[in-house]
Amino acid sequence: MKSLWLYLMLGIGLLFASCSSYKYNTTRVQNLDFSQYKTYGWLQPVDSLSKNYFTNDISRSNILAAANKELEARGLRYSKENPDILFRYVAIVNNKSRMVYSSPYGWGGYYRPWGWGYGWYGGGPSYPVGKEKYRYAHLIIEAVDRKSNSVVWQARGSGEIRTPEKAINNLPKVVNGIFKEYPLK
Repeated sequence: MKSLWLYLMLGIGLLFASCSSYKYNTTRVQNLDFSQYKTYGWLQPVDSLSKNYFTNDISRSNILAAANKELEARGLRYSKENPDILFRYVAIVNNKSRMVYSSPYGWGGYYRPWGWGYGWYGGGPSYPVGKEKYRYAHLIIEAVDRKSNSVVWQARGSGEIRTPEKAINNLPKVVNGIFKEYPLK
């Protein structure tokens, strides 16, 4: 009974881990004092050669509104004329594929990136049964020092897209996650 409970909890944990929505990464100029920037502005978004999910007015509005809110919360003030730092973003959507595995024990198939596993109950090795196509999106926001015209900070939020509408509606959440990585709190 204990082993059944252990497998059940492990299965639930793997299910939640596979549902994690977005991952965030950042890089910056290490010895730069970001408190020197008092005003900010926006550059045009960088064109992407990927799917056009995020090149519409609703997407732009969601990204800019959430980013402006985050920047103002960090003490920066928007300025059209001579801002200290400029921000821009690029949205990329890629088609990807992954192997789908099935087990002779338990119900149906499930995604197992490492190739071996056990069914929902019972046990046994899993076997590849095909490939599943999916879309993966990246929203990248960069900060450019206006004086040096160089990128001083870059952060990316990445996640799987199930539907374009849900992805567009989740943009404020992704932007908030990206700005948690910004050097000023």
